[in-house]
Amino acid sequence: MKSEILINNSADVCQIDIEGTIGIPEEWQFEDPDARVATYERFRDALRRIAEIEAPEVVVNIRSTGGDVNDALLILDALRQLPARIVTRCYGYTASAATIIAQAASEGCREISENALYLIHNSICATEGNAAEIASEIELLHQTDARIAAVYAARSGRPAEEFLALMGENNGNGRWLSPEEAIAAGLADRVIEPARTTAASLAQNISRGWQRLLAELGMKPAQRPVADRNILHSEEEVRELHRRSSIAAEEIRQRIAPTRVLPAEDPSFGDAIRSANERAYAEDAKCFHH
Repeated sequence: MKSEILINNSADVCQIDIEGTIGIPEEWQFEDPDARVATYERFRDALRRIAEIEAPEVVVNIRSTGGDVNDALLILDALRQLPARIVTRCYGYTASAATIIAQAASEGCREISENALYLIHNSICATEGNAAEIASEIELLHQTDARIAAVYAARSGRPAEEFLALMGENNGNGRWLSPEEAIAAGLADRVIEPARTTAASLAQNISRGWQRLLAELGMKPAQRPVADRNILHSEEEVRELHRRSSIAAEEIRQRIAPTRVLPAEDPSFGDAIRSANERAYAEDAKCFHH
């Protein structure tokens, strides 16, 4: 998934989408830029664009299961520095580092979809080395857990120990919370209905999908719908679709049709059965005799 920013100047609202894994260096991911995710470097460039237009409101849509804690903390600080009202909206599985970014919202503006699930847990790392080196990593994990719990506590007004306890459930793997449980725990402020916030973008995605399909077929989308016509295609486009459909149907019909054979008679009893080659040789021999 990619991370992109949508700015609506007419409404004075900046839309920021954070999707995929947070903080993985892009060179470690996929060659296709659209398959890359929300690294801090890309996000920092987006924040520069937001700061330039000085939008009074920034809506951060979060669709991520987490990633690197360091980059999440950097994004948190960058959002808090914006001179705007910040709204964070969590969708789907919102977990780990993504929940840190969600705390960047202004007072009372941490929103969560009614269909989302929310997870906070102890920090994790992979390491190797001697006993002293591993002990150092353990100390860093404890410090990281304390810092994350402090972020949650600062927004909720509750003791950090409550969040350390919640993060430590299930051997440190935490527990998935419903939207109502996330609010009760002080991690979110209110539940929203996703249909109210995503209907416009869904319609835009459908429209772009049709445009790509027509482009692949070598057609241009109609500029304006006309009465008593197909609202998706012009008459010329419909004729072309029918023509291509008929060709494809004929190709399929030929592939699945039964094998055709020429009529043949059984040989009389005692007659020798000759192969096709033998019959051809016999015809050639007649030509030489003449």
